[in-house]
Amino acid sequence: MKNKTSFLQQGGEACPDRRCPDNSAFRQQRLPAWKPQLTIAAVLSTFFLTGMFCLSVGVCLILSANSIREIQIDYSDKCSDCLKLRENSSNWNKECPCSVNFTLKEDILGDVFMYCGLQNFYQNHCRYVISRSDAQLLGRNVNIENSYCVLLTTYPNGMPMAPCGAIANSMFNDTLDLFYSLNSSVIQVPLLKPGNSWWTDKNVKFRNPKSYNLSSAFAGTSRPPYWQKPVYLLDEEDEKNNGYVNDDFIIWMRVSAFATFRNLYRRVRRIRQFADGLPAGNYTFCISYNFPVTKFKARKHVILSTVVWSGGSNPFLGIAYVVSGTAATLAGFVITAIHLKLRKRKTYFQK
Repeated sequence: MKNKTSFLQQGGEACPDRRCPDNSAFRQQRLPAWKPQLTIAAVLSTFFLTGMFCLSVGVCLILSANSIREIQIDYSDKCSDCLKLRENSSNWNKECPCSVNFTLKEDILGDVFMYCGLQNFYQNHCRYVISRSDAQLLGRNVNIENSYCVLLTTYPNGMPMAPCGAIANSMFNDTLDLFYSLNSSVIQVPLLKPGNSWWTDKNVKFRNPKSYNLSSAFAGTSRPPYWQKPVYLLDEEDEKNNGYVNDDFIIWMRVSAFATFRNLYRRVRRIRQFADGLPAGNYTFCISYNFPVTKFKARKHVILSTVVWSGGSNPFLGIAYVVSGTAATLAGFVITAIHLKLRKRKTYFQK
């Protein structure tokens, strides 16, 4: 033992075998490390400061969400005739117009966004989520038979679908127009179609096939079974908003994680009478009812809403901050009580 100790004191290795690690600071775990001293003052300060921060942010987020002006209209049962018509699959190509009247008691100032909402529509099923061809949506000339579209790839006669898959086939296709009644005249509210999708989706994830025009690019393909128009005629007013880069199509292809969700449909163009937003008065939604929801017991909504610095109407984040701040503050008080009790007992025994 003495020989081994003197050998180590002279800088030798306890294990001269080559399999032993080097006698370095890194291999022998002798690197300098910071070891914080967790005093009671530091711990309590951390808990209380974290609680105050989370509570402050949570209250600000909740107040911000409550300041949003929003009106939601359920029109699932408003158009009863169209509802019965759409339940028959042989009537897909027939248009069924209906209207829903409502009144704004106060002005909705600022930028106004129109959303289409669905309730009890599950997009998070695994087979539904993967039922698409990303290579096809990028405009590449690929064999879509090898994609995940499975049954919704080609028709029985061999004609390929463009786009293929269950997500594209179930695209929301109701048409909504908003009209404002001013005195004895009716004014159509100007709505913006392009510019509603994410920039990365519009410019990176979706591309049209390269050709001198879209109709020739999609020659030899057919629309999905539930569609009323081919993909190159989704927007007959704006040629640049057609094909796979159509904003409504891009927004629908980004599936939701929950059964109740809303997708941005239009934005109110701030011109003329609507320069400051939507004035109070009587309005009418003229709806082309195309999307059936009765068979799977879903509901359809149209939402008019504003946005604030924290986003749209969603109080969840504010509530989460408040709950976290409350938990941190309560934990601080509990630790304080335990510390005072133990210190009092320690002082008593020392006496």
